[in-house]
Amino acid sequence: MNHDTPLAGDPKKKDVISTHSVFGAPCWVSLTSRDLGATADFYSAVLGWRWRSVRLGDHFRIALANGVPVAGIAAVAAMWQMAVAWTPYFAVRDADVAVSRARERGGTAAVGPLSFPPGRAALLADRDGATFGIWEGQLISNWESWRRASPTFIRLHTRNAFDSALFYGEILDWASGLPGCCEVEYEGGEVVLRSEGAVVARIDSGAVEAAPDPAVRPHWQVHFYVTDVTTCGRAAEKHGGSVLREDAAEAVLRDPDGAQFTVTSRRGR
Repeated sequence: MNHDTPLAGDPKKKDVISTHSVFGAPCWVSLTSRDLGATADFYSAVLGWRWRSVRLGDHFRIALANGVPVAGIAAVAAMWQMAVAWTPYFAVRDADVAVSRARERGGTAAVGPLSFPPGRAALLADRDGATFGIWEGQLISNWESWRRASPTFIRLHTRNAFDSALFYGEILDWASGLPGCCEVEYEGGEVVLRSEGAVVARIDSGAVEAAPDPAVRPHWQVHFYVTDVTTCGRAAEKHGGSVLREDAAEAVLRDPDGAQFTVTSRRGR
């Protein structure tokens, strides 16, 4: 597997919950990097994260924000010849079913499902090439704490938002009417995914009236809330990264390995 998986939480804790409780929603984000030390130093400087080791070995670390596990880092990009990128994972009730559904609808399965006790994971790509993961099993000790701690939401930049929403909805049981499923709405030019009323993902393809843009390279962008966008941008530049786009409310950054992510001002919440 090219990413650390959502088994970051201690499965012995009493408040560990299952993907059955939040199915269809994003439940984890992970990063493939080349150099664990350099990656950890960069994100500590930019986002203030601290780190802990995990059972998967010396190439893996868990990022902590205010003591809450928020992301996984896997320094295996060079070793496994994998792309450097942030990837979101979605909670599913059955990994085998989700993978089968993705394949039936034109997606691909790059890895898995594989067993990572206390759960199972797979790395997939949608039919436009955007990479995402799925996870079945126990999650971090408290999903709501994870969601509010740092990864605020994820956004899919794609060629056709409605087509992509149908693809993911059929795989992840969005708007299925099942108890606890995520709801899909249209707001301000985007498809919006809500879990228990909170926005957890957005899908964007530009103006509704416009034809799908062939120049868009579909990908999931991970957003992190920060206190000061400008400070994060300067820290990224100082520690070997770069600022791709910046305004007062949001900045798109690139880490030294080339992985892109977005920092968003907490004032805009």
